[in-house]
Amino acid sequence: MTFDMDAFSFSTKTTRIRHERWIKKLKGKKPGPTVVFFGAVHGNEPAGVLALQEVLDGLLQKEVDLNGDVFGIVGNLPALKIGERFLEEDLNRLWTIPRIEQIKQKPNLSVEEKELLELLNILEKIIKEAEGPLYFIDLHTTSSATYPFITINDALINRKFAIKYPVPMVLGIEEHLTGPMLSYLNEVGYVSIGFEAGQHSDPKSIACAIAFIQLTLIFSGILEITYESEYMKAYQFLKQKAGSMHKVFEIAHLHKIGKENQFKMMAGFISFQSIKKGELLAVQNGTQITAPFSGRIFMPLYQQKGNDGFFIIYSIPTWILGLSALLRNWKVDQLLTFLPGVSWEDKAKLVMRVDLRTARFLAKPFFHLLGYRVRVKEGGYLRVSNRERASKDNLYRKTNWW
Repeated sequence: MTFDMDAFSFSTKTTRIRHERWIKKLKGKKPGPTVVFFGAVHGNEPAGVLALQEVLDGLLQKEVDLNGDVFGIVGNLPALKIGERFLEEDLNRLWTIPRIEQIKQKPNLSVEEKELLELLNILEKIIKEAEGPLYFIDLHTTSSATYPFITINDALINRKFAIKYPVPMVLGIEEHLTGPMLSYLNEVGYVSIGFEAGQHSDPKSIACAIAFIQLTLIFSGILEITYESEYMKAYQFLKQKAGSMHKVFEIAHLHKIGKENQFKMMAGFISFQSIKKGELLAVQNGTQITAPFSGRIFMPLYQQKGNDGFFIIYSIPTWILGLSALLRNWKVDQLLTFLPGVSWEDKAKLVMRVDLRTARFLAKPFFHLLGYRVRVKEGGYLRVSNRERASKDNLYRKTNWW
């Protein structure tokens, strides 16, 4: 299984995309982990599908022995067929438990709701039948130019696995977006990682996705270490593409776009570009939108569909990450409910309710340290949710990356 990354290029206009739900199902001869890849959860992002076709077809043709199972799945099949992000609503914003339960009861479903139910049935079957650790990988591209990067919900199982890749890692996206598929999968305890390979129209995005898939198969244990040469080639390729941006970042701000808003990003911004407070970023309904503070711009919107105009991020020092892991491993959050104004919302102790009138000293960054993300602010209260308590750590403790 070898790919010449430097010479590799694809044109989506000439390369045939197989418009089928299953890109490939590969069952290993030996027991091991299960890795589930998704491509085209947004239909205008075919790079992940093309990369999966290339890698998984190559494994099958060369009859490579696998430890465990690998699945490649198309997310939004109808949208992929016409090259649109979505047809009626964003499939990657529907994955909340209340919305899923609502969809199950609806007599008439949207295109994306039908896609969700089909994917949910597939996922439930895979999870039920898996014998080892499970990994869910969602492959995307962006409308702006960008370094390749990883996004994760900030759980330690995600951090520990994602840190192995030589690309930027961005934390906290679940605090700003409602209903991504990976957030749903992480909430039920599994390693779930999003990879943004590059710009939609850049052929190198496919090469980046191929390298990421190869590394995932090796890091997860699907492929033996005998594939070290392929590992080094893929690792160095992504490292070179990431350049000096191989750091960990936190999302500090999202500019949301309402359904009726006319939004236009100023030309030329790329993800991870430094910006200054007051810098003109976009125009919305004739009003100039400037940066509320200095940082780095992230995923500026250069397409018609989408409600997320741009994010602003900042880098996190290594010592903060270490302190955060230490506090979480010590389960310091259990002590918070002894403080005035802080209580568990449910018996599962996954959501904490904070009365800001009596616990105003508990700022958002403190909750981030302990693995909590602010999901709802209601009047003088915060509802913060924790990924660590849901994580199925026991599935991963014997892995070589733990």
